[in-house]
Amino acid sequence: MSKLYFYYSAMNAGKTTTLLQSAYNYHERGMRTRILTPKLDNRAGEGVVASRIGLKAEGLRFDREDDLLALVDADIAAHGTLDCVLVDEAQFLSKAQVWQLTDVVDRRDIPVLAYGLRTDFRGELFEGSQYLLAWADNIDEIKTICHSGSKATMVVRVDEHGRAVTDGPQVEIGGNERYVSVSRAEFKKIVAGEGRIELQQPVLPL
Repeated sequence: MSKLYFYYSAMNAGKTTTLLQSAYNYHERGMRTRILTPKLDNRAGEGVVASRIGLKAEGLRFDREDDLLALVDADIAAHGTLDCVLVDEAQFLSKAQVWQLTDVVDRRDIPVLAYGLRTDFRGELFEGSQYLLAWADNIDEIKTICHSGSKATMVVRVDEHGRAVTDGPQVEIGGNERYVSVSRAEFKKIVAGEGRIELQQPVLPL
């Protein structure tokens, strides 16, 4: 019986790398997958899912208004049997879309692997993550570390001077130049103005 999996973490924990490795594992066994990626995140190009270490693959782009069950059904009609659906940046899903993913699992018997952030720069749950945490069959954390050496569980949005930004829209696309993963203790200090973040420079693949 298929399941809905949610793999969550703070930023820069390797979520997309893990997604691409999972897709590769299916392909090695002669099985077909479909990667879904939100249209609003086009940092790697339109419909391209790319990791920081240089791995990339094509994805099927979707908007928040799209019916993901219908997208999967159309993909099957056009290309044949589908063995797994993988979702990148799953925090951007709507509540309705998470429910549609449960239908992909329950009605089509196709496993769904969703990868995303748990919380935003205020420490609050994203909508997609909230309902994945509520409805997923399996929930796993992909761990990363804070500059303090502790496990990073929070994300800080920073300005060009490394100061925490506490206001603004929940969704603002960015990478190492805008977001830093920290422990809860460091998050409290930084948001209170007691600490400063040294911005990371993008790392180019070898």
